[in-house]
Amino acid sequence: MRALFLAVLWVAHAAHAQAPAPPNEPSPQPVEQAPVPAPPAVDVPPPPPLPPPPPPAPERAGEAVAPGAGRVEPPQPPDAARATSAPEVGVEAPSEEEVLAPIRVGPSETVGEARPRGELISGAPLENPDVAVHIVQQKRFADRGRHELTLYPVVPQVNGKFTRHLGTAISYQFHLQEHFGLQLSGQYNWVGSESDFNAELIDKVKESAQAASTLLVEWGAYGGFEVKPFYGKFAFYKHHLAQFSVVINAGAGVVSTRHQLVPEGRDEDGLRTVASHGDTGMRFMGQVGAGFRVQLGERFALRLEVRDLVYTARVDRVNGCSLSDIDSVIDGGSQVSSGCRIEAFEAGGHRNANLRIARDLIQEPSSDAINLINFYAGASILF
Repeated sequence: MRALFLAVLWVAHAAHAQAPAPPNEPSPQPVEQAPVPAPPAVDVPPPPPLPPPPPPAPERAGEAVAPGAGRVEPPQPPDAARATSAPEVGVEAPSEEEVLAPIRVGPSETVGEARPRGELISGAPLENPDVAVHIVQQKRFADRGRHELTLYPVVPQVNGKFTRHLGTAISYQFHLQEHFGLQLSGQYNWVGSESDFNAELIDKVKESAQAASTLLVEWGAYGGFEVKPFYGKFAFYKHHLAQFSVVINAGAGVVSTRHQLVPEGRDEDGLRTVASHGDTGMRFMGQVGAGFRVQLGERFALRLEVRDLVYTARVDRVNGCSLSDIDSVIDGGSQVSSGCRIEAFEAGGHRNANLRIARDLIQEPSSDAINLINFYAGASILF
């Protein structure tokens, strides 16, 4: 039965294979393919042979050889080497003082020279193309506990409308803290007279400014304090840094004053006469000022300041003589107090004129305050 079934299937398959193709369907045509050129041969040099591993050290008696000795490790990238390297034992991290401390530049180095990454340098490398951001570091030279002596060779008056002052000043500072110190100052005016404007008023209008505006300062001494609220750095000459600070000072003291009685002029014969002054005594004085301080190196500094000396203009005595003493001398008397110096009114040969002007000053007292504003430019040494 099975053999019969297989024979039927074989006869059906043979009949189907001999049947003709339908007329509507064309017979497939063979497709020709273009030949693909073979890639050119490239001579690849063989990789260089690896160096032979170093021979293991000879084993000594009683010495153990670590496992894996003589094995060559494959190279690793820098980041991986840093990540896998074990931390060093016994090495402490640098302190803040060591990080902020300036590095001394040797004779063969320059500030603008390129350096390895991560290396600290002193100051801001102004010509280093690798550095794009510059910061203000801590002050290189500390002021705390140091002394500073400043000389102002020429101190001119800047508000001289009725008076003219020109002198020399010296100042001493002790820096208690980095931004606070004590100060002592002294000043002597080797030029002190009324201004040309006031002399012109006297000559043409026969009037002069009040004593509150024409009282002169001969010398002064005062003490106080100084603060430095701001400080910073700036560069000059490309490779140098200087630190600066804004200074504010105030204090109190005394000044010795005088008043011009008779101005300089000429007598009837055309001869020149000198001016005469009357001593108006010492008085209390207050001082305020501000300025700019530049430190050049560890021991030298420059200062530019403006200070205002404020003192009263009231006149009670001239050359030590009171109003009653002067009236007695003008009336021909000789009884004066012990402190009166009558001979001082002989200055310039204008005795009567000096006595008359001195009496007017005392008879018309003023309660005004005088502001003597000076400009100070000097150099300091620190020790």
